[in-house]
Amino acid sequence: MKSVERSPRSAAFGEVTPLSSTKLIIADDHPLFRGALRGAIEAFMPGCMIREASGLDELNALLAEERDVDLLLLDLAMPGAQGFSGLIYLRAQFPDVPVVVVSASEEPVVIRRAVEFGASGFIPKSLDTEGIGNAIRTVLSGDIWAPPDVDLDAAEDRELLDLVRRIGRLTPQQMRVLMMLSEGLLNKQIAYELNVSEATVKAHVSAILQKLGVDSRTQAVIAASKIGATSRPVAGAESIAC
Repeated sequence: MKSVERSPRSAAFGEVTPLSSTKLIIADDHPLFRGALRGAIEAFMPGCMIREASGLDELNALLAEERDVDLLLLDLAMPGAQGFSGLIYLRAQFPDVPVVVVSASEEPVVIRRAVEFGASGFIPKSLDTEGIGNAIRTVLSGDIWAPPDVDLDAAEDRELLDLVRRIGRLTPQQMRVLMMLSEGLLNKQIAYELNVSEATVKAHVSAILQKLGVDSRTQAVIAASKIGATSRPVAGAESIAC
């Protein structure tokens, strides 16, 4: 199986944990798939601790509670997330937790984009148990795993790559505001949802516009949607599958 070398996990996330004592979270809104993935993991990692979440809010609370998670297996299309928004938010909010995207999508552009947004790997849901085991072992050892037929270094449009970098500079709260902007919420509604003042929301919006290099809320939403940061379409791909 293909892996792409990066800095050792001991430097990025702490010492490598023995597989038998590894703590993982499976985040997917389909109970049957969560159960199947749990069974596959337990087959090659007996004794590991596995927690489950069915939505972004539940996952956020679980990660806040479980601070020593070794790996998060994340479905991109969960309640509370659009496109890559959940991945971007989680990487900003919990930077010490490595994330592997588990998705029905197998499009190279989607896989590369996930890694650009900070994923440590990308596992297609069509992968067999042995492949899942190899992928997880690779990531836990500190490398990035992707399907062997995907070139993570393939050239991409510079403008899109710049947008990816700009989106990646948003704070977790700014990312949440951008997600709500993409849903058409007004400042007052966002303030209510986040339990903050409208002035705070306006400050976040201003910061978002500055970081994305745009002049309006509409332009911010369009820019984010170009790279799938807040909605399904991704430049160069049909869609992000569940």
